[in-house]
Amino acid sequence: MNPFGNLSTNHSCWPVILFIYNLSPGLCMKRKYMMLSMMISGPKQPGNDIDVYLNPLVEDLKLLWVDGVEVFDVVASETFMMHAMLFCTINDFLTYGNLSRYNVKGHKACPICEENTTSHEFKNGRKTVYLRHRRFLQANHRYLRLKKAFNGHQENDKAPTPLTGIQIHEKVNRVHHVFGKTSKKSSTSILWNQYSLTFHIGRSYKLGIA
Repeated sequence: MNPFGNLSTNHSCWPVILFIYNLSPGLCMKRKYMMLSMMISGPKQPGNDIDVYLNPLVEDLKLLWVDGVEVFDVVASETFMMHAMLFCTINDFLTYGNLSRYNVKGHKACPICEENTTSHEFKNGRKTVYLRHRRFLQANHRYLRLKKAFNGHQENDKAPTPLTGIQIHEKVNRVHHVFGKTSKKSSTSILWNQYSLTFHIGRSYKLGIA
């Protein structure tokens, strides 16, 4: 997000907004129910250093899930222990790479296809493009049979199956986590070089700590 409305500015500003998903669909996306939890501001984008900024928020989310926070109910005129969990994150693809620690650049940038990502690098400009998106269409879609409109071939392969949470956990379980940016690559995985900071939250959910 650029707060100055000038695309050539060197300033970077990343808002982190929380939405209350147990509200009705007509209310949860209203401006007055959005909570600006933090504003990451600086001359450059945080990149993998976003972990350092998100760490206090992650600790608060773990507290809300494990111990809860005492809240006063105005309607019932009594207090109760409120618990909350992280349901999902909404961000662009590059931020997805910073949060999940998946390598979203290069020839294997698709987190679903992984090693089976079909990419092509142009000789002039060295730009990488990704092909064979027709695999994700329905089996009877007419685009699968078209040749001239695409790469001159029909698409007969099926879409790859996305990894489950358990499979991803097996890939990153032995990866040593380092806060911030690091130039060292893990020997256990090239695509998944570190585990996500939100892994701590998910582990609390899985273990049922309360």
